[in-house]
Amino acid sequence: MSTVSRNPPTTEPDAPASHFGSGDIAERDLGHNSVTWPEKRDLFGVLVTPTTYEEATRTIVAAGRRRESSVVSCHAVHAIVTFGSDESLRSKANTFEMITPDGQPVRWALNSLYKTELPDRVCGPELTLRVCEAAAQEGVSIYLYGGSPEVVAQLAKNLEAKYAGLKIAGYESPPFRPLTEEEDAAVIERINASGAGLVFIGLGCPKQDLFAFDHRDRIQAVQLCVGAAFDFHAGVTSLAPAWMQRSGLEWFYRLMQEPKRLARRYFTTNTIYLSRWARALLFGQPRRTIP
Repeated sequence: MSTVSRNPPTTEPDAPASHFGSGDIAERDLGHNSVTWPEKRDLFGVLVTPTTYEEATRTIVAAGRRRESSVVSCHAVHAIVTFGSDESLRSKANTFEMITPDGQPVRWALNSLYKTELPDRVCGPELTLRVCEAAAQEGVSIYLYGGSPEVVAQLAKNLEAKYAGLKIAGYESPPFRPLTEEEDAAVIERINASGAGLVFIGLGCPKQDLFAFDHRDRIQAVQLCVGAAFDFHAGVTSLAPAWMQRSGLEWFYRLMQEPKRLARRYFTTNTIYLSRWARALLFGQPRRTIP
């Protein structure tokens, strides 16, 4: 695991590589009024928040300012199907404060089943930029967890260059293996000691969601599971053209970039998603609204 620190701690040889920012060790803001998160809707078993970029950004940064232990994840079709098909994953994700409609088909399904009239999806890469911009303006520091050492370092550099005043309290690349108990405890200590109010996690689905769930009561910050946003904003992978994103064809663009890795995933999950959506339209589905 690769850990980089701007005020480096002592690390063991195989410890996570992380960079810590210059922020002071901060106590968690335990004010009397916690942030109110928008209500959720049941989409094929997964509780999704029909939200906008503006509302999501405002709520996330408000919670980050207070360092409230919360989890936000961005779910496109693949994640909705993956979590909706697995009771264990689903029960964990449904405790999150917010799951955004990352893909256009998720937005379309919410609009068709719940008449939510969402004007756009709320995808991880764009939400990452908007939250970073707002965090820079409001003085909320961030932490980056995920990607390779090169990717996360470049991501930190690019975000700092893009948003003047953005405070990156630290960043690190975990190993491609489970953390030991000692390493896990050290990760938690580093993040909490950094003073970051927002932790962006880029480990892929569902690994990042499981990490966030397992640490939700131990990390004093909002954890944002944003997946491929790390690669996109580090310049490793290109975003689909805007017209493809608007048309719900971003999956096809990514498939052309990584056919061997994504072909089975997309053709399987897309088919399952469409069948569940069609069934819900024809026969109805439990329409739960969760405050």
